[in-house]
Amino acid sequence: MVERSPAAQSLRRSYVTADGCRFDVIEMSVEHHADRSATLTYWLTVGCPGHPDEHWVVALPWGDKSWADVLTSPASPPPDRLRQLVHLVRAHLEEWWDTKGHNRRSARMGRRIA
Repeated sequence: MVERSPAAQSLRRSYVTADGCRFDVIEMSVEHHADRSATLTYWLTVGCPGHPDEHWVVALPWGDKSWADVLTSPASPPPDRLRQLVHLVRAHLEEWWDTKGHNRRSARMGRRIA
């Protein structure tokens, strides 16, 4: 089932980092768990200046239960909370991107696809 909450729609948007890396979100899903945690799965094309584009599937575990209401609400959450969540998730994606080559935990979160 495709996640259509306002939070999922915002988290699905592509963006460019300050250093010029482009995170094109092809698809994104949210898997909710019984303990109120979630897994955010992204299908991405990442392009950084001077490097060829790479295609990845990345599963970000989201254990911070204080965001469960924002992730599950069918109504629009307060804009400041939504912006903060988007900022945090993007920071996690960028951290994964920067550390996947030398951090085993980060490497296990993503899988390069053709």
